[in-house]
Amino acid sequence: MQINRSILRRSYTNIGDYVALTKPRVMSLVVFTALVGLMVAPGGIDPVTGVVALACIAAGAGAAGALNMWYDADIDAVMARTAIRPIPGGRVSRSEALVFGLMLGTCAVLALGTLLNMAAAALLAFTIFFYVVVYTMWLKRRTPQNIVIGGAAGALPPVIGWVAVTGNVGLEPLILFLIIFLWTPPHFWALSLNLAGEYARAGVPMLPVVAGKTETKRQILLYSVLLVPISLLPYALGFAGGIYGAAAAMLGAIMIFLAWQVRRSHDKERRPARRLFVFSMLYLVLLFGVLLMDAAPYAQSY
Repeated sequence: MQINRSILRRSYTNIGDYVALTKPRVMSLVVFTALVGLMVAPGGIDPVTGVVALACIAAGAGAAGALNMWYDADIDAVMARTAIRPIPGGRVSRSEALVFGLMLGTCAVLALGTLLNMAAAALLAFTIFFYVVVYTMWLKRRTPQNIVIGGAAGALPPVIGWVAVTGNVGLEPLILFLIIFLWTPPHFWALSLNLAGEYARAGVPMLPVVAGKTETKRQILLYSVLLVPISLLPYALGFAGGIYGAAAAMLGAIMIFLAWQVRRSHDKERRPARRLFVFSMLYLVLLFGVLLMDAAPYAQSY
């Protein structure tokens, strides 16, 4: 009985480690933005099909996360923030993570193509490929623009959600793509300002490491300013209402204010960058949440 309980505890621990490989917090944001793409698409989708689509997108995001951890295990072991992950912690081997990621990604793409449409499946496969091969294997260790270019993968989920409903790409999901694409650099550079030393030790050429903190702060402010007019496009083009427009303007103003505080801060100050990083997560959730509520009536009238 004692042995069985020990085995059971180890099994649950192992399951938790495999769940951790999928980067659940990142996955939850991916699923949420994909849900917005599903809901604002014209014609709507029945709940069961919608759940299937989101489950496939979640599995695809989890596969990309697992493959990212497989390839970056050496970097993760050096950085304090990531050293507790399953592979550097010795709880999951790199080969196990590789097999898990490949199987999960393959199942997600095949299920989405079989149960919904091939266009959405192809886009999901491209997103996984872009994140793992283009960003993780190629860009991340070679250029300080890794986050800018690689951010395209994280910006695609609402497009996948839209395509899952319609079978084709429209202007509206491309605007949602641009919002996330422009949001990604200030979000991650705000984090990297306080982790520049760790990235330097790991050999990752993040912008603060290569260009310095002053230039990084300038770029954070620039992207924050560019983000605001793009975030207002759903209202300007008529697929979201006045509530969304007001929310986008208010959230954008706060984002610029916090980015300006970061721009003016001393290099040794950590709090302004931390505030911007935390708010940037709240910004995207609130912006897409309001869009989800305010765009639904417009989607039904397409």
